[in-house]
Amino acid sequence: MTMTPRRPLARLLTALITASLACTAGAQDDMRLPDLGSSANALISPQEAQDYGASMLRQMRALGMVVDDPLLDDYINDLGHRLAASSDKPKDHFAFFIAKDPEINAFAAPGGYIAVNSGLITITRNESELAGVIAHEIGHITQDHLQRAFEASKKDAPLMALVLLGAIAAGAGSHSGDAPMAVLAGGQGLIAQKSINFTRKDEIEADRAGIQTLAKAGFDPNAMADFFQRMQDVMSAGAGGQDVPALLQTHPVTTMRISDAKARAGALIAAQKLRPAVTDMDRRQWQSSTAPIAFVKDPGSLVRTPATSDETTFALMRERVRVLAGDATRLATYYSASLHDRRGFDTMANHYGYALALTRSGRGAQAISQLQPLLRARPGNLILQLALADAQLQAGQRAAALNTYQALNAQSPHNRAVALAYAQALTAGGDKAQAGLAASLLRPLLDDASEPEIYSAYARASDKAGESVRAGEAFADASYYSGRPFDALEQLKRLLKRNDLDYYARARIQARIADLTPLVLELHKRRIKTEDNPDGRQQLVPADGCSGGLCLGFGAAPGWMNRQGG
Repeated sequence: MTMTPRRPLARLLTALITASLACTAGAQDDMRLPDLGSSANALISPQEAQDYGASMLRQMRALGMVVDDPLLDDYINDLGHRLAASSDKPKDHFAFFIAKDPEINAFAAPGGYIAVNSGLITITRNESELAGVIAHEIGHITQDHLQRAFEASKKDAPLMALVLLGAIAAGAGSHSGDAPMAVLAGGQGLIAQKSINFTRKDEIEADRAGIQTLAKAGFDPNAMADFFQRMQDVMSAGAGGQDVPALLQTHPVTTMRISDAKARAGALIAAQKLRPAVTDMDRRQWQSSTAPIAFVKDPGSLVRTPATSDETTFALMRERVRVLAGDATRLATYYSASLHDRRGFDTMANHYGYALALTRSGRGAQAISQLQPLLRARPGNLILQLALADAQLQAGQRAAALNTYQALNAQSPHNRAVALAYAQALTAGGDKAQAGLAASLLRPLLDDASEPEIYSAYARASDKAGESVRAGEAFADASYYSGRPFDALEQLKRLLKRNDLDYYARARIQARIADLTPLVLELHKRRIKTEDNPDGRQQLVPADGCSGGLCLGFGAAPGWMNRQGG
């Protein structure tokens, strides 16, 4: 496939990555650093850092820079949290998402937010390579690189965090791809020079922490070094004109660094081999000293071993990223030609990618023919079954699609991807009763959701089911999570003027307004541009039925609490 020109949004994301990774200063060489305390929290508290990260994600969504898909969201977060649970700080807040950017890169942001570019995922060969990159970014967070940057640069680093958000906002309010770059250029210079001398130390420290995390989570500890080595080889092979992968620009790699990573991975592997596979407790000892449990024949059976990687799921998710982040029509041509011409391309994952591209380009019947042989080989695979239902729906086989969705929902009643697809199918072309069923499927997902699509789907289902107030609340939530807080607030204020609100609905809406107003006031005060407020000057009017102290009180950035079920 030919390389496409880099778009302004891609340049913006690359700049964000560079800026966020520039905030890495003052590291030591030790793998584990003593917790000596820090005054950094006086500059930016953990909650403020988390608010910055969440705001960044919402603004990236507003610019269409995030691959929002329940299957991929669950996959990348399952993988990320499996690694985070094996890190030095398993109780810290982490959130993982996929950035829609063809660059081979990843970055860590304040509050434990870790982005992996779609271009990086599609180039990885196995799950351990992907896990290696994520573990490295987790290492930046667990080793407190961002916090230490805030501590070292005092007022400059918090300003840099605002510059990052301002750059995204500038992109939302401008048609010029250079505007966000200009915003970043001014702020980045504040700390870039003082950070550059520490960057390599931080990268090596993140490597060391990441390799240990990889090994503890059950992945190949060599994967990180192998992936960096492959990227360096690609760069060397194309020295005559090949662009340097963005990963190597933001994560400088040297032969010494790769050698150090391989040596540490080798030491961890050797140490693992020396550990006993089961407990060394003597049978006579545990039989007399532990509580009898009938089904436990040996305490060694309780020893947890690292879970093995599911390479089939990884391969399917890699192709899903490729299709959802790319042009479906062009990718359908690519898969078709490659399946015909390229030896070794005839794999289940590539047929799955072809089917997705066909469905998304309006050729559901052809997609079904690609999926049926795969399902005969793996009849219980939820990913393939969900793709079949989507293809059936697109091909006009609504009854068959609903049957497939219903069976999947019965099999996996708490699966977000299944519930969302099933609900959308019920709402589209369905009657009031089917829309009500769709709303009931989605309502439990709203308790901890931050994806706009889930709120939008619930809003459409509720509206069709005759629950217009619930629909209005959900549309406001969708606007908020899409990076349009001013729109969300205006929708809620209009909703509050309705005469048919009961006590509970009015209380929910007023609580939402009270949550959202401080954030909107802060954006207004700083004249930060957003997609729904491109000049940063939108005026705020108190909502009817709200006291000034409740609705217009100023405080910390709010936690946008979902209360759809209340």
